[in-house]
Amino acid sequence: MPRPNKCKCISRMPRFLSFEPKGKPDADGSRIILNVEEYEVIRLLDYEGLTQEECALRMDVGRATVQALYAEARKKMARFLVEGAALRIEGGSYRLAEPEVGRFIGEKTMKIAVTYSNGQIFGHFGHTEQFKIYEAENGKIVSSEIVDTNGTGHGALAGFLKERGVEILICGNIGGGARNALAEAGIRLFPGAAGDADVQVESFLAGSLNYDPDAMCNHHGAGHVCGGHGHGEHSCGGHGHDGHGHGEHGHHGCGNH
Repeated sequence: MPRPNKCKCISRMPRFLSFEPKGKPDADGSRIILNVEEYEVIRLLDYEGLTQEECALRMDVGRATVQALYAEARKKMARFLVEGAALRIEGGSYRLAEPEVGRFIGEKTMKIAVTYSNGQIFGHFGHTEQFKIYEAENGKIVSSEIVDTNGTGHGALAGFLKERGVEILICGNIGGGARNALAEAGIRLFPGAAGDADVQVESFLAGSLNYDPDAMCNHHGAGHVCGGHGHGEHSCGGHGHDGHGHGEHGHHGCGNH
């Protein structure tokens, strides 16, 4: 009896799913399929610079599995570059990592910012005119203030928050450039949130914030949850996004459907 294929733990879904050589549309069907766990191995080893041991730990698999995935992924990437075949990221046997909200519970003090408009979390980070910044101690809000961005461009908003000591940002949709700027500023991002700002910050402090780690500006997708189904929230689930408008993820998720 064949050994069941263990789900690999994936930290995040790819933002871009389809790649085509310029001037050569995928008309002849010579498409290369890179599955999601192969993409994750490339991301962790070649992009983040993890060791194979660290990658195996992150993906909850053995080192031999990482080596096999990496070898297969590199072959496909080589074919993509040399043959000029279209590349699609989809499918596989994986599960998304659990939310990291609870990791911050119990920290003595922290500053949390939300994109803000009329008491609600504003839906687009780059266009927010206000932030509401909360100071929390021992998991409780002790103070808050509303600050105007005063026309600060989206490229400078990360620095705007860093200057005010913000460590956590809760927001709606957000673009890739802003994500990178926040990461460089050391600000932990929880995107894809919505609703009353005060309530959502309290949910974050309680470890129960509903958010979508893959929320992007101008994106569409359908939710998938390991062992169930969801939409618009992250609960060991995944979301299909296609930066080039080529459709949703087609994948094998771990769990019953």
